Amino acid sequence: MLVLTRKVGSSILIDGQIKIQVVQIKGRQVRLGISAPKETKVHREEIQHKAVPEKRELHTSHQESLSL
Repeated sequence: MLVLTRKVGSSILIDGQIKIQVVQIKGRQVRLGISAPKETKVHREEIQHKAVPEKRELHTSHQESLSL
């Protein structure tokens, strides 16, 4: 894992196409701005982890209904 120290207004580039900018630091919270191509999906990790089990449940229940 690459760990960087940045100040407000500083940015990093990923693969020359994805820009992550430190927009605001307030106490222990950091606000980030992310610019990426439309085809690049950007998700918060906790939302992604929540969505994966829900998709599996949906897929499983759909398969069960087809086998009836």
